[in-house]
Amino acid sequence: MAAPTLGHSCSRSTTMTTPLPPVFRRGLAVALLLFAGLAAAQGERNPARGTKPMAEPGDTARVIVKFKASSVLTRKHALLATASAAEASEKLAARASELGGRIGLSLGAGRALDERTQVLTASGVSGAALARRLAQEADVEYAVVDHRRRALKVPNDPLYAQGPAIVGSTGGPAVGQWYLKAPTSAVLASINAAGAWDLNTGSDSIVVAVLDTGVRSEHPDLAGKLLAGYDMISNAATANDGGGRDSDASDPGDWVTTTEVNDPSGPFYHCLDPDPTTKLYVGEDSSWHGTLTSSLIGAASNNGVGMAGVSWGSKLLPVRVLGKCGGYDSDIIAGMKWAAGIAVPGLATNTTPARVLNLSLGSEGACEFGYIDAMAQLTAAKVVVVASAGNSEGLAVGTPANCAGVIAVAGLRHIGTKVGFSSLGPEVTISAPGGNCVNLSGACLYPILAATNSGTQGPTASIYSDSFNISVGTSFSAPLVSGTVALMLSQQPSLTPAAVIAALKSTARAFPTTGSDATVPQCRAPDATKQDECYCTTTTCGAGMLDAAAAVAAVSTVTAHIDATPAAPTAGQTVTLSAAASTLASGRSIA
Repeated sequence: MAAPTLGHSCSRSTTMTTPLPPVFRRGLAVALLLFAGLAAAQGERNPARGTKPMAEPGDTARVIVKFKASSVLTRKHALLATASAAEASEKLAARASELGGRIGLSLGAGRALDERTQVLTASGVSGAALARRLAQEADVEYAVVDHRRRALKVPNDPLYAQGPAIVGSTGGPAVGQWYLKAPTSAVLASINAAGAWDLNTGSDSIVVAVLDTGVRSEHPDLAGKLLAGYDMISNAATANDGGGRDSDASDPGDWVTTTEVNDPSGPFYHCLDPDPTTKLYVGEDSSWHGTLTSSLIGAASNNGVGMAGVSWGSKLLPVRVLGKCGGYDSDIIAGMKWAAGIAVPGLATNTTPARVLNLSLGSEGACEFGYIDAMAQLTAAKVVVVASAGNSEGLAVGTPANCAGVIAVAGLRHIGTKVGFSSLGPEVTISAPGGNCVNLSGACLYPILAATNSGTQGPTASIYSDSFNISVGTSFSAPLVSGTVALMLSQQPSLTPAAVIAALKSTARAFPTTGSDATVPQCRAPDATKQDECYCTTTTCGAGMLDAAAAVAAVSTVTAHIDATPAAPTAGQTVTLSAAASTLASGRSIA
């Protein structure tokens, strides 16, 4: 049977979609709303420096009011642009006094914005309530809360803004961590993590498990971020660290030599895909895949060093399930359960259970019972599972991404089209940047910059991928979603997996329909023929492009979402109601 695959630093072919090495897997509406004392959502975490509007100090409401050109007040107390400060103050106070008399409130006068627009203040009422009341007046054009804004929260990590200068065949990309920034007309696929950080930067109570090749804990961008994980690899040859399962989740390297991959008597015979040109089986250097994915989720950020991760504050739980030529389903499924705090015979229970699991791995084939069973247990435990859709170049989504309940993530080019290597299909939940080069030679323009190691076999120096040692693949799309989910849970810890998925879908930005070459087609349902770059649809690439800021904002308030099963009941049929997709402040419930 085909094996789970992982994406790592890839070289470019003419389509820039080098296939990933295989991982072996042997054998292998009706609704009733009953609210009992439902309170408002708790305030946002880390509100300082936020773009989210901040409340007025104390009980003082501030509102910007623009009067209509026909307003009696503005004609009676005309304010000329040439008026002195004293004259302006007198006119504004007179307007405030008369308007306040009309609505039965004592209004204070703030500054003018123009001849018909000014600030009004009041005590004992909220800004929103005051704005609603003033907007009802016949001579008021509009009334809006005078929110306080602050500078955007942007990390000071140097690689966030720009990669190192290109010297020879090292350095870059010039766009730095483009995939985390706010989207622009030229770079549509960026996830706007910067906007999410103004709501929160991640809580250390939210743990993200990274089921991968392990990590290099000495990397400066993982300092202080790692919990004690576990090495789930039961096969000693695959583990490549001298033994089987143990408590050391560090990555010793997963290199495979050309001799090993061509030795018919060895455990790694033909475990990699042959070279597409020569058809020969050649070895591969260590990928440091788990370090790459971990850093994207939660690198130590805003510390003036290296790169930024999506969820700065969240803790990372490394669970090693992939080694030389990948890993077995049994180890992966055991790792999923252990990471969530579910008992695994023979292992001590994980005392720091994860709320999010990132699986940047997979292979072709249908979702099998082992994963189906594990997903049922994980969903019941309110654990969110995120997986890469796969790098099959437009073929069907692989497993475990195609399992029910998994957030399957497809890959996008910087302009928002499906990147050539990404799998697609109706199982995809959402899409996120996967990295792409644009050019066919020289420096790759839009790789996914991440933490890695320079060792070709065992570990040597801590480095970052760049425009030459590139990282592209849906393996790097999934961590962007996992980090976003961690931010969502940091904002609203009570979220269920269903609520997380609903919020991600409802806030996704629409896919572009123009912007690439005239020859680029619309994505079609997957079949036996590969398809490279194409314009995504909601039936092939999920609900849209990931918008981290919108997703976190969406779960910052109380929303009730009641699902009925069956959706269209007949007379006399039992109806089950579920509020699982609702979002509530911590400690609250829908009864």
